[in-house]
Amino acid sequence: MKKKVAIIDSLGAHGSSHHFYLFGQIRGLVDNEVNVSLYTNSNTPNPNIQSVNFYQFFGNLFSSKFLFVRALKYVFGLVLSIFHARFSGAKIFHFHIFENNIVILLKIILVKLLFGKVVITIHDVKSFAKSEKNVFLNNQIYSHADLIFTHNTFSKKEVLKISPHIDEKILIVPHGNYIPFINVHNDKVKAKDLLAIDRDKKVLLFFGLIKKVKGLDLLLNAFGEIIKKHPDIILLIAGKTWKNDFSYYQQIIDKNNLAENIILHNNFIPHADVRYYYSAADLVVLPYKKIYQSGVLMMTLSYQKIALVSNLSPLTEIIEDKVNGFIFKSEDKDALINKIDDILSDKYDLQNISSQAKLMIKNEFDWKKIGSLTKKGYQNL
Repeated sequence: MKKKVAIIDSLGAHGSSHHFYLFGQIRGLVDNEVNVSLYTNSNTPNPNIQSVNFYQFFGNLFSSKFLFVRALKYVFGLVLSIFHARFSGAKIFHFHIFENNIVILLKIILVKLLFGKVVITIHDVKSFAKSEKNVFLNNQIYSHADLIFTHNTFSKKEVLKISPHIDEKILIVPHGNYIPFINVHNDKVKAKDLLAIDRDKKVLLFFGLIKKVKGLDLLLNAFGEIIKKHPDIILLIAGKTWKNDFSYYQQIIDKNNLAENIILHNNFIPHADVRYYYSAADLVVLPYKKIYQSGVLMMTLSYQKIALVSNLSPLTEIIEDKVNGFIFKSEDKDALINKIDDILSDKYDLQNISSQAKLMIKNEFDWKKIGSLTKKGYQNL
């Protein structure tokens, strides 16, 4: 008999491409004969995957500006989703975790009270806890979960720093590609015209939520030297600032007189427009200072673009320098300048590197393969 799994995810399509991750995960599970139901919000479109049950019990969760109203909607949607799934025969409840809080623990306990099994995929490990209270809470969450998925070895090690006793319940299941959900746009001229970029310019792309740990300040501080070496360069910054404003970065731009070589779209980029940003890019730069896994990297490779990443373990588990992308020393401005200079100076066979990256993202990060790994984890419950 097929396993019945309820994926309960209140975030869905709100403010990100996370719903494509969910859809890929679900498609991979269905291809491996797992019975899946998805519970999410009304902003998330129906994936229309055959045999998948789709429910929007969280409704318009993010529509109110009042935290109290959103909290009530969340609790109502969560409780309704869990009870509906359990009484519909689901035994396995799969949650995606971006940060740990008391609500995570409470929903795990609710599922356990209904004799369900809890699976969590940890996207961002909060292992650098700043108080014993956080360490205790993290321990409780990880201990009560029946199965934990991380995307890479680094994240698994970070979880084990918090809860060393749970090694046997952690499995590594990679982040899949976005290939089934995107249309690669190969008309670079049209893309540049739509984005008001001079056709003769070379384009560096920094894409995604602008968080302090993503190193945009490092790239901006390096960019002046890059302009001196390559005056025809443009830095295209596309993404919304997260939990602060853009003023910190604007000060760097103004101080170094970078404005003429920068195009800034400091807002959420609608999915329909994303392909044009990648199409216009000659190189996508991920100068991250800290990361657990990167959807932007997977998106970059899915769009068949070359990535330059910092040498953080979650990134170097995917990118091999000068083979399927490029790597520089994290937080080293000179290393970043020199690597970009070498790439733009045609010192490498970029066509071959792009081809290697395309094969890797298609074959190694296929959702059916990932679905098989996920199912194997479920079978042990």
